[in-house]
Amino acid sequence: MPTEKPEPRAASLVFQRTLEFRTSRQGLLDVTREVAAVVAESGVRQGICTTFLQHTSASLVIQENADPAVLRDLERWMSKLAPESDEYEHDDEGPDDMPGHLRSAVTRTNEVIPVTDGRLALGRWQALYLWEHRSAPHVRRLVVTILGAG
Repeated sequence: MPTEKPEPRAASLVFQRTLEFRTSRQGLLDVTREVAAVVAESGVRQGICTTFLQHTSASLVIQENADPAVLRDLERWMSKLAPESDEYEHDDEGPDDMPGHLRSAVTRTNEVIPVTDGRLALGRWQALYLWEHRSAPHVRRLVVTILGAG
């Protein structure tokens, strides 16, 4: 009786890069292109892309990329939710310090996106944004890890 040979499996891959972004002010910065470039460099065809922001006063969000009014509305809503104020106990780095932490607490510092056919499997109107919550410019570090098969 013939024995069946198992299908060859693609090698599992783990690939990681740390990206730096310079922010100039509060706001949403589209980082999709840079993260997609890491996915392409990894050679992973099927898997997941994890993104982790190494900061506590900025965050990551997946949001609409078609109408800029969405981003403006998000920023207005967030500034009402966690306004700059001299009422906070933690103000070592200025009046935007604690609101930055509050804003980060209600969003997140990581996102996971599927990788399909070597590309981020974002929806047509989706983008990955780094959301700077501080008024002053900062350098933000984003760790991108790709797990999957080539």
